Amino acid sequence: MPAAAAILLGYLLGSIPFGVLLTRIAGAGDLRQIGSGNIGATNVLRTGRKGLAAATLLLDLAKGAAAVLLADWLFPGTAVLAGMGAFLGHCYPVWLRFRGGKGVATLMGIVVALHWPSGLVYAAVWLGLLAALRISSLAGISAAISAPVSAAFWGRIDLVLLLLALALIVLWKHRENIDRLLSGTEPRIGSTHG
Repeated sequence: MPAAAAILLGYLLGSIPFGVLLTRIAGAGDLRQIGSGNIGATNVLRTGRKGLAAATLLLDLAKGAAAVLLADWLFPGTAVLAGMGAFLGHCYPVWLRFRGGKGVATLMGIVVALHWPSGLVYAAVWLGLLAALRISSLAGISAAISAPVSAAFWGRIDLVLLLLALALIVLWKHRENIDRLLSGTEPRIGSTHG
């Protein structure tokens, strides 16, 4: 029961679509009808509201971390399961017919809460590549891949399988971006796809 409760708690927290809610509250329209249609911060940025994009990024990150920390407090030993639930909730939220975000920010929150040194590596890879290349998808994919590698490096073998599975889902959610990256047509931040 604690395991199931942790997964459900994580899923419900992760499934809160902050990008959709914030843009609607701010009168910026339905985020799913803007740009790429994605519900994450990169697409919120296409509304021209940098503050909304920053808030979406922080809230998506926070819900991943909150799921892990809350579950570990309520149901000790279930943090990994809650993190998995939060990630799946973000990527496949029941409220949006299971069409959610790509999981990069939420995964960072999960990684930070599970093992902060790996979280620092994740942030450095993500933000470093984003600043250098301004290609959101490449930075996010690289950060996600860094998570299981970093966990293995630090000896957190208990986290490697989960983080590898979640990184593979990030890759799957970015499959169209990967096609564009391979063909050299992936836009940089400020363009219309994502």
